[in-house]
Amino acid sequence: MAGSSHGHTPAAWTGVTIAFIGFCVAGAFMVMAEPLGFWAGMVIVVLGGVVGAAMRAAGLGQPKGAHPVHKVAATREPASVEG
Repeated sequence: MAGSSHGHTPAAWTGVTIAFIGFCVAGAFMVMAEPLGFWAGMVIVVLGGVVGAAMRAAGLGQPKGAHPVHKVAATREPASVEG
């Protein structure tokens, strides 16, 4: 993973940070037995994913072709089944 720059973009860092804050909020309210606060934290977690996806769409994420997995998949021949 370290050699592929996976997740080293502003979109990834922002999305994960927001989701982490949401998990912390949800965890705190779960311990306090407050269901409304827990679900508010879960909404924040989902918001992290939405913000990360929006930032990627705006060009702040890693381009799809830059990841080595996509390069390998593009050059491989599909497997054929012979029976």
